[in-house]
Amino acid sequence: MTQRQQKQANEATYRSQQDPLLVLSHFETRRIRRTIRRAQLREIIPLSDTTIYEMEQRGEFPKRFYLTSRCVVWDLAEVEAWIDERRRASEAAVFQKTPSPDVRKRKKRPVRI
Repeated sequence: MTQRQQKQANEATYRSQQDPLLVLSHFETRRIRRTIRRAQLREIIPLSDTTIYEMEQRGEFPKRFYLTSRCVVWDLAEVEAWIDERRRASEAAVFQKTPSPDVRKRKKRPVRI
């Protein structure tokens, strides 16, 4: 390696140490995984904690995992993929809407028609 090439390599190394975005350009093929905590999940998914837990148990929602003994997180990419899947299913009319309740069968305040 010539002195000029060595100097260019040293300058590139120095620049990458000063600017973290240049370091990321070397790892473009590697995917950076982002996790979200419960409060962030609630902002994205308007479901209760119980509903999310039950859906996880049935395998209908991405599973949570523990970073530490007290920190529970979800993979953001999995959650976004789940949202996209639900959107496609909704557009394809795969979901059947629940029927309206029969108000005549109510025990309190039945409706007379």
